[in-house]
Amino acid sequence: MLLFVIFSVSITAQSGFIVNSEFRKKRIPFKLVNNLPLVQLKVNETPLSFILDTGVKSTILFSLEEADSLQLRNTTPVQLQGLGPGGSIAALKSLNNKVEVGKAVDFSHNLYVIFDSTLNFSPRMGVPVHGILGNEFFKNFIVKINYVSEVITIYNPEKYKIKSCKKCELLPLKFVGEKPYISLTVESETMREPATLLVDSGSSDVLWLFNKQGFITEAPKNYFNDFLGLGLSGDIYGKRTKIHSVSIGKFQLKNVNTSFPNEDAILRARRFEDRDGSVGGGFLSRFTVTFDYANKQVQFKTNRKFKEPFFYNMSGITLEHEGVELVKEERQANINTTRGNQNESVANNSISITTEVHFALVPKYVVVDVREKSAAEKAGIKKGDEVVSINGKPSYDYKLYQLLDMFSREEGRKITMEIRRNGVLIKTKFYLESLF
Repeated sequence: MLLFVIFSVSITAQSGFIVNSEFRKKRIPFKLVNNLPLVQLKVNETPLSFILDTGVKSTILFSLEEADSLQLRNTTPVQLQGLGPGGSIAALKSLNNKVEVGKAVDFSHNLYVIFDSTLNFSPRMGVPVHGILGNEFFKNFIVKINYVSEVITIYNPEKYKIKSCKKCELLPLKFVGEKPYISLTVESETMREPATLLVDSGSSDVLWLFNKQGFITEAPKNYFNDFLGLGLSGDIYGKRTKIHSVSIGKFQLKNVNTSFPNEDAILRARRFEDRDGSVGGGFLSRFTVTFDYANKQVQFKTNRKFKEPFFYNMSGITLEHEGVELVKEERQANINTTRGNQNESVANNSISITTEVHFALVPKYVVVDVREKSAAEKAGIKKGDEVVSINGKPSYDYKLYQLLDMFSREEGRKITMEIRRNGVLIKTKFYLESLF
């Protein structure tokens, strides 16, 4: 997401997030969902779940229907513009809020509140998401994100310095509009060139590039059109392919998933002429990443995911969590019974089996997009279908990110599905197909 907003300086002695001056480091757990770090925080004492997003400058709050107890302060109407083909959207700018992330607190935090119900990440991620915590969080600390252990460590910059290591690369950070950029080298089969890329922890993709020349070919066709993500100004579509390699210092990633957004989605991003694209969570999660904004540098340390191949959704289905439904489950229960008589000192035990009926609220998954010519489309699956079961198990037995992982890992895997369309149950099957 790309926002053009102005950050108002706090009236406190040190603006932004602070911890007591004696601290050396503090740990903050997070949950990694679809390569996105979800952190728990409090806004004016109300607990919420936010995506930690280096690609956005300021804090954005949405999904207010899930946070109806939240009190906002000093609000004024504004217009925001981000990635996506749509125009600007209405929002409120709220001043002087108290925001807590672990032990880090900002007593005069400004945030932007969006009331457009279509901008809601929770259904696509399958977990509650109330907003985006922008890169203001990084300004006063050295911030290490360990994607394997799912822990963020914030360090006091006066008491901690980044250490070099054999598995590390230290790169300079360039800031444009207070957003961080790095330079990497991207390579196709025919060309190799440097690329200036936004560091965007709020994108689940690996790599976005804006210039298709030298990477996208029609003969032979080496791409497919796909839904790329939800932007502040609408859905983003584009082309997906794999490029030969991406180099970060002495390290090289090969056969890298790469997306090329449609031009209408990135017009605002083009205002920074030197920007060639962005690296997202699919790239960052292969490293432990340490940001040092004060010294304009970032360290990448390879982790156990570094050499894993890159996967993508081979089913062609985009699913969404659409509320909950009530289901009835029947379970067998064993009941011990004891019987005896007056003349017996030892009771006779027996076991009877009975059926217990339980009712539960479970998530409902709906197909919101089907890729053209995909395995799912060939199997007759359509947008709007409710997924009832997958591979013989109720769909609600899966987390949404588990289904995405299932659709992405094993070419040729058989997927059986039972779907509900207009009240009618339909059984279908397909096999995961690699397009490259």
